[in-house]
Amino acid sequence: MAVASYTRASPRVTSAASRRHRRLALLLAGALLLLAVICVLSIALGSRQIAPSDVARAVFEPDGGEIDAVVRGLRVPRTVLGLFAGAALGLAGALMQGLTRNPLADPGLLGVSAGAAFGIVLAVSTLDLTSLNGYIWFAFAGALITSVVVYLLATAGRGGATPVKLALAGVAVTALLSSLTNGIALTDTEALNRYRFWAAGSLSGRDAAVLEQAAPFLAVGAVLALSSATALNSLALGEDVARSLGRRLALVRVRGVLAITLLTGAAVATAGPVVFVGLVVPHVARAITGPDYRWILPFTMILAPALVLAADILGRLINRPSEVGVGVVVAFVGAPLFILLVRRRRLAEL
Repeated sequence: MAVASYTRASPRVTSAASRRHRRLALLLAGALLLLAVICVLSIALGSRQIAPSDVARAVFEPDGGEIDAVVRGLRVPRTVLGLFAGAALGLAGALMQGLTRNPLADPGLLGVSAGAAFGIVLAVSTLDLTSLNGYIWFAFAGALITSVVVYLLATAGRGGATPVKLALAGVAVTALLSSLTNGIALTDTEALNRYRFWAAGSLSGRDAAVLEQAAPFLAVGAVLALSSATALNSLALGEDVARSLGRRLALVRVRGVLAITLLTGAAVATAGPVVFVGLVVPHVARAITGPDYRWILPFTMILAPALVLAADILGRLINRPSEVGVGVVVAFVGAPLFILLVRRRRLAEL
């Protein structure tokens, strides 16, 4: 009788799942449209307003004029960097929360941001590097080395790299590197100035060469993150259930840590430590989609750059002709939003 009941219920379950997938697909298309609108606004708005028709002409039919120089030389690279950095930080945050099953986890928890900051300060202080193109690789190397050290520390002892050990190792290494970074910066004026500019988080002053350097790492990290969705769904049911479903947890964690390092390292090295993106946006995506990471990751990948670009536009408009760094604006917007999410949802239910 139970079998007969199950057989009768199956078409209804299949139909409900199909309707849910169609609804989420429509919402995803709406999020893409919203992101496209924000991209156009990002190119058009700033210290000098440019009409949408002039933006389209400068992009598709450039004539070498002043507007072309602003649009193609400054605002398009800035918008593309916001897209890449936002998507990377959002994906890394969702992946971090899924791997550690910690709703308050963000990319900085593994020490990636602290490692990148230490690399920049060390490069400026010891090698006199002054341009972003020069010290971006030191930032990225610092992020990679720190992630490896954190993972090796977490694997020590019995039980391997559990979520709690990863978090504790990340916090300890972050505290150590932050102390070293502050110590070097306070004794070197040039290093302190460069560090302060980078630490504020900004999309301005970056050219296409920076994007070309970071793009391969972002692409590989995104592929690794998106391919982890089913494993994260299994892990959300508990480690024992995930093992019984055939998941190799050590392999899942190594792949996840590698993806987080590539995504966060590249984004932080180019745009600075833009906080709250990796923490808040995955919760917004989860509120829309439910606990299925096959939908959480794509939604996060679209909503995170929308938040970063919207904050960048706001930062350009509120203090013209100067501007406020995107990291500062995101912190102002993200903190109240996160408090609202904490009050309205039970964040422990990942």
